[in-house]
Amino acid sequence: MKLFYAPGACSLGIHIILEEIGVPYEAQAVNLREGEQFKPAFLAVNPKSKVPALLLDHGEILTEWVAIAGYLAATNPQARLVPEDPLEWARATEIMVYVNSYMHGQGFSRIFRPDRFAPNPEDKDAVRAEGRRMFAEGFALMDERLGDKDFLLSHYTIADVALFYVSYWAEGRQTLTLPPRVAAHYARMKSRPAVISAMNAEGLA
Repeated sequence: MKLFYAPGACSLGIHIILEEIGVPYEAQAVNLREGEQFKPAFLAVNPKSKVPALLLDHGEILTEWVAIAGYLAATNPQARLVPEDPLEWARATEIMVYVNSYMHGQGFSRIFRPDRFAPNPEDKDAVRAEGRRMFAEGFALMDERLGDKDFLLSHYTIADVALFYVSYWAEGRQTLTLPPRVAAHYARMKSRPAVISAMNAEGLA
């Protein structure tokens, strides 16, 4: 397999999952700052012009964070990255979709790329403020979901990896202060060998 990623982007989560399952893979960085995602070579991989993208061993390409994470977990059951109970599996998906679409796609995108939401420059500060509100709202819900547990569900799953990558954006990029239980979850995640390996590989240590 081959992962197309950008250092510190949401593809970090897929990088972590690949380390967790312990299968051979290659990783190829895509330089988003220089617009490599819009050039023909990468468009042939993912015409959506974004990471992550995963080239499978039989030649097919998977895109979209939740789809890739679910595929890797389902095809590597030995890693126990999804719950066996169907309702718990649905809960994991519920969390990942919320993190990926709302916290990332709506909240953080407003903070990081306000121009996508505000054609008028004078509106950008208001857009960023709304993004911070949405981002914080998401972390408050995740903090409540964690409760007194170490992980979001009955054991460590790909849902925890989704929470980690947005926590990294909040803490690592000093976007906002994490609520207490999410902060503790973030610290636990950073100590996992797979997380350490992926972050070292992306130059984020």
